[in-house]
Amino acid sequence: MIHRKTLIRSSGIGAAMLLATVSHLAVAQEAAPPPAQNDQDLIIVTAQRRAELSRDVPISITTVTQDQLTSAGASQLTDIATVTPALRFDSAAAFVQPTIRGVGTAVASSGGGANVGIYVDGFYSPNPLAADFQLMSLKSVQVLKGPQGTLFGRNTTGGAILLTTADPSSDGAGEFKVNYGRFNSLAVQGYATFGVVQDVAMDVEGLFRRGNGFVHNITTGSDRDGRYSNWSVRTGIKADLSDSVSLLLRYTHSDTDDPTLLNTNIYVGDDIGGAGTNLPPSLYATKHDEVATGGPTEFLSNNDVIQGTLKADLGFADLTSYTQYRDENSLIVEDLDSTAANIFLLHIPVRSQTVSQELLLTSKPGGPLQWTAGLFYFNNKDRWGTRVGTPTAGDPLASIALGGSGTNSKSYAAFADLTYAFTPDLFLTVGGRYSHDRIGDAYYIIPFSGVRTYVPDLKGNKFTPRAVLRYKPSEESSVYASYSKGYKSGILDVGGNTGNKVAPEDIDAFEAGFKYDDRRLSVDLSAYYYDYKNLQVSLYRGNPPSAQIINAASSEIYGLEGQLSYRLTDRFQFNVGAAYTHARYTNFEDAPIYTRCTLASCAAQGISFVVVPTQLNDVHMQRTPDFTGNVGARYTLDLAGGSLALSGNLYYTSKFYFGPSGTQFAQKGYEVLALRAEWTDASDRFSLAVFGDNVTDSRYRTQVLSNNFGIGNVWSAPATWGVQAGVKF
Repeated sequence: MIHRKTLIRSSGIGAAMLLATVSHLAVAQEAAPPPAQNDQDLIIVTAQRRAELSRDVPISITTVTQDQLTSAGASQLTDIATVTPALRFDSAAAFVQPTIRGVGTAVASSGGGANVGIYVDGFYSPNPLAADFQLMSLKSVQVLKGPQGTLFGRNTTGGAILLTTADPSSDGAGEFKVNYGRFNSLAVQGYATFGVVQDVAMDVEGLFRRGNGFVHNITTGSDRDGRYSNWSVRTGIKADLSDSVSLLLRYTHSDTDDPTLLNTNIYVGDDIGGAGTNLPPSLYATKHDEVATGGPTEFLSNNDVIQGTLKADLGFADLTSYTQYRDENSLIVEDLDSTAANIFLLHIPVRSQTVSQELLLTSKPGGPLQWTAGLFYFNNKDRWGTRVGTPTAGDPLASIALGGSGTNSKSYAAFADLTYAFTPDLFLTVGGRYSHDRIGDAYYIIPFSGVRTYVPDLKGNKFTPRAVLRYKPSEESSVYASYSKGYKSGILDVGGNTGNKVAPEDIDAFEAGFKYDDRRLSVDLSAYYYDYKNLQVSLYRGNPPSAQIINAASSEIYGLEGQLSYRLTDRFQFNVGAAYTHARYTNFEDAPIYTRCTLASCAAQGISFVVVPTQLNDVHMQRTPDFTGNVGARYTLDLAGGSLALSGNLYYTSKFYFGPSGTQFAQKGYEVLALRAEWTDASDRFSLAVFGDNVTDSRYRTQVLSNNFGIGNVWSAPATWGVQAGVKF
């Protein structure tokens, strides 16, 4: 059972942290003045920690509007991949794993982390179990591609995803929506903001989602193995303490009961010689909508987040402080063999506690020199348990202790980024970040013994520079060439019961790009080359085999990307994006190749596969298709005294591989089409919509879970449809 922390305790910690930093700064992206009125139709981004026109920012960025999210049927963060070239969201069990341009991770372990940083209102979210949150009151989504090590730090080798929500406002407003769709799915969402007293405003929002899921358990006959129920609440209070100082406090709680990512059936493919198990067909399922389990699968989580943002106008610069406390608790119950046989039901309870503090000082707009400087502190303590499931009629989640691990990860950083205008059309940007990382108090528990073994600390220092030359041929366009360096911090492999030190990943990135935006037409083109070393890879090895993390590969990545958005008329607009990514392991030592085992010793242990380490060269990188693209459109017409908006988004990806070796567990190319029709009355208060997601009923794997006991996969949802009603007040 997951135990919730009391709000009183969490609030006390957050308040103490905030008071300790009351003299510190506010986030640059909010400190910058709003764009001029005549720029209101241009794309504004905060990729350089300040509000700027996207066409003037020398970074490849996909900015996703609220209309695009709605047209694509996006309700979760992972859905933005259908409108973002070169971005994928995959999972390992319940661990969400974003990949940008081939840079991602398949490592899920104590002290690990993603290669793509996720930031909500400037706050870093480090927990991959809490990464696929529900989208609420969003103002914008920005996907930054390429290493962002200078301004965003560690674990952003692939890029960063920035989400911005609305601040509380004294101008009272609110919105309520309800969705109902196929598989008895229901979503209810509400938001309200209002003034409390003079110079103090508050907002509150809530979201509840539930549904029956779409899988049928052939073992139990149940159609409710995919049943889910998720809810969250978020509130904030903003006070203007003076004309130059403001304070925003936020509290968020989310509660999840959703086994969707753990409903596996057996993978079937020529690359492993048929079905991913040695058991008879009566004990496993292979159809898209069927599962066969030897026990319950569950993903339960409850998370509390307290954040404080203090902003101060110092006259010569803007000062910002981000203070954050996160307490996140999860329980994964996974059927490792993905069959009806009760071979190995794994329980993984995880607790993650995070404290972070960032201080940012940003120059005022105007003048030939623009600069940003800051300090960053991060402390994450996580505890992982491993238990073997022994379900009973009275307690289906009963288990016995197997092992566990834990780490305490700390990071300190100082950074600066400067842009100098030699002429009104020629700009040079240089920046650097110095980081010190330390993993301490790390241990693993020897299986079944309860003996806790501590391992020596892992320390490291890293400097990540950035240099960019940008030229503006016209007011509406710019071209740039850049070099940047990124790294993913080192790992102590306590999850693999070794304590081995895994070196940081390193990436050197070169990019050239062109941007154009004249309010009606927006174009973004880029070409890039990455030299990527010391990739952290998870594999099974040893006797008996166990999941371990090693620096196993180097790679070469290059590609081309293009995005275009065009508003033909005030009623009709469309967007198109495409990406070609050549991502190959140039040298992959000990690549994990899963090979069927028919020995009597394997059968006695319930093992169907063994891992044979193999030397590979010039093979596909994991989860990286050569081509991805999307086309979206929106058309509005007058109807029944109001307006009718017809919209849709088509996403396509070519073939890719889920296997870490880049040669196994292929997923062929597929498309996803979302359609929507929404009527809004003349007052823009009432709306009614019908929608369809995956209307072509494409069935594709969303993950492949490979281990010695069996190889399973999770499938996408079939075609779904529903209705939505909304009111604004």
